[in-house]
Amino acid sequence: MRITVFGATGPTGRRVTAQALDAGHEVTAVSRRADALAPRAGLTVANVDVANADAVAAAVAGSDAVVSALGVPPTRERVTVYSDGVRNILAGMERHGVERLVAVSSSVADPNWRPTGEHFFNLVMDPLVNRKVAGTAHEDMRRMEAVLRASRLDWTIVRPGGLFEHHEVTDYELGEDSVDALYTARTDLAAAMLSQLRDGRFVRKAMGVGTRGVKMSIPKLIYRQAKAQRAEKAAAAQKAGAAG
Repeated sequence: MRITVFGATGPTGRRVTAQALDAGHEVTAVSRRADALAPRAGLTVANVDVANADAVAAAVAGSDAVVSALGVPPTRERVTVYSDGVRNILAGMERHGVERLVAVSSSVADPNWRPTGEHFFNLVMDPLVNRKVAGTAHEDMRRMEAVLRASRLDWTIVRPGGLFEHHEVTDYELGEDSVDALYTARTDLAAAMLSQLRDGRFVRKAMGVGTRGVKMSIPKLIYRQAKAQRAEKAAAAQKAGAAG
């Protein structure tokens, strides 16, 4: 299968790209800095801004399916990359006759998502972080979901919980709309998204993804994220030094 991955250099997009290549798929990795990805057999890179509709359509041409792993860091500024990006992706898919799209959103987009027993998250972290610090991103995810629901294409919205780094795929849980789990490993999110390219259970539906096999807490999540960001920055600096 030939898969176009948008947001391919982000934390989730890198895992989608790697897992797809490991499975023997051909991947067109799309990002504003796609050349940051190491060359691999089956990998084509496309340095494209998702706001450029013609460039997005060109990246989609010839694909069997598309994965959107678009994302932005938390910000209080207005965010439009999810909704505008998906509009351009859908337009490109329609232009080139590509039917299948799997797009990452968030469990926060489900108004009924309140993980059982997670009182600190439900009462403190969710109102403070998800509704305020990252509120503009989640608002745009909801706009993106509305754009997808209006499309005639075979889309699936994927809603993970709090994302964290893990070295392997676990026995993750799937459910319609969302799952009763607070956390999702990025390895599980990537695997779940790729699985939906051949699985029709959640076509034109939202699908939750949760990780239960790894014990996680909010302090541990923050520590893991900081460690992963330091490692990524160090790797980028090393690559830049080698290129120079």
